[in-house]
Amino acid sequence: MNSDGVVVSAGAGRIMWLRSIAWLLFLGPFFFLSYGFANGLAAERGITASIFFEWERHIPFVPWTIVPYWSIDLLYGLSFLFCRGADAVDRHGLRLLSVQIVSVACFVLFPLRFAFERPPSDGLFGALFDALASFDQPFNQAPSLHIGLLLVIWARFALGTRGYWRCVVHAWAVLIGVSVLTTFQHHFIDVPTGVLVGLLCMWIWPDRGASPLSGWRRMRAGPRCRLALCYLGGAGVLAAVAFGLGGGGLWLSWLAVALLLVAVIYLGPGGRGFQKHGGRHSAAIAILLWPYIACAWLNSRAWTLRRPLPDPVCDGVWLGRLPGAAEMRRGGFGALCDLSAELPAPSGEWRYTGLVWLDLVAPDADRLRQAAHAIERLRASGPVLVCCALGYSRSASAVAAWLLLSGRAQDAGDAIAIVRAARPGVVLGPAHRAALVACADPAAMAVTATSAWHD
Repeated sequence: MNSDGVVVSAGAGRIMWLRSIAWLLFLGPFFFLSYGFANGLAAERGITASIFFEWERHIPFVPWTIVPYWSIDLLYGLSFLFCRGADAVDRHGLRLLSVQIVSVACFVLFPLRFAFERPPSDGLFGALFDALASFDQPFNQAPSLHIGLLLVIWARFALGTRGYWRCVVHAWAVLIGVSVLTTFQHHFIDVPTGVLVGLLCMWIWPDRGASPLSGWRRMRAGPRCRLALCYLGGAGVLAAVAFGLGGGGLWLSWLAVALLLVAVIYLGPGGRGFQKHGGRHSAAIAILLWPYIACAWLNSRAWTLRRPLPDPVCDGVWLGRLPGAAEMRRGGFGALCDLSAELPAPSGEWRYTGLVWLDLVAPDADRLRQAAHAIERLRASGPVLVCCALGYSRSASAVAAWLLLSGRAQDAGDAIAIVRAARPGVVLGPAHRAALVACADPAAMAVTATSAWHD
């Protein structure tokens, strides 16, 4: 891991042969022992329960797809070749192990059986099906362990390839994903649940930064706790509606999962749980939270419909909502200071600084000082747009802190008044005011005078 908390992956460093082999020597036996245990337990219980949709009866049995289905075994081992550095090897191994543990736990707690009879096949494909049947029985269904492992392996290969070969990796991975259905190994419900497990394990063991589960502290009652409970309640309601509707209504469970994960983030890791670096979320967060991110974007546009453009505050600092790339170019901005956690930032030639702050949570004094310093540094690149989802709270408090610490405002009240005059509708409550007062104490001003303003 480098100084920025980035786990070095393919293309940097050397292959960790001994470490990778050690992981494989552990993971291989663990896979067969745990998977076989769950399979045998379901057989002993005589499990007959199945979950499938009637339209699945029309999925064709395609014997040759047993080849991509089996190929994941080879790719499982080869994936470690794309891990350069001890941390990358360990995180990849932990992802694979976590997918195995979570999936097997589900197989034991909620055992299911594949409902259809697989048609006979002969030749090479038939031999491969016979080999599969020698240790696999029609159990261990949801979540699909095959799909969960595929997500982790696919991500590792995609990071380690470029151009034509990356296209080959994507195509073959999709083929493996389809093969779980066309070989009559899994029902459809097993696929999205397998994707969910794979993505959650990728989120827990990210390529960049610390695990969101590290440094977990008990949350005291406060805004974050109340917001977490609201998201948790929304997740519960959506889940009930999704399962009540059934069929296509089950897709609402994606939003329910997203809200549940946001609740976990508010309770535990905070902003770093969104895994936003350089304006972009990790692949796991981008997919898991896609419905939430889409709703947050639509909400930001709805609330700023009558005031979509940013407002100048003073000396080249502007305040507004998170813009699109075209808005940044039209505004002629040389830098972007992004304070949103939930929305991806536009990419472009401008200088970018991202500080991940939770929505509807007032920042503390340290965060305000950090934002003020960032704004001042960015001013060297030209006009600076300071933004959050709406441009009315998080970014407004950051600009107020900059006004205060740079001497452009006499006190917290003056800073808030300047911001409100520039952008009517700004929402800065008692918690924001208290944080602004705290960030402007004499000790903080002394540090500021010898750092940011003279960089």
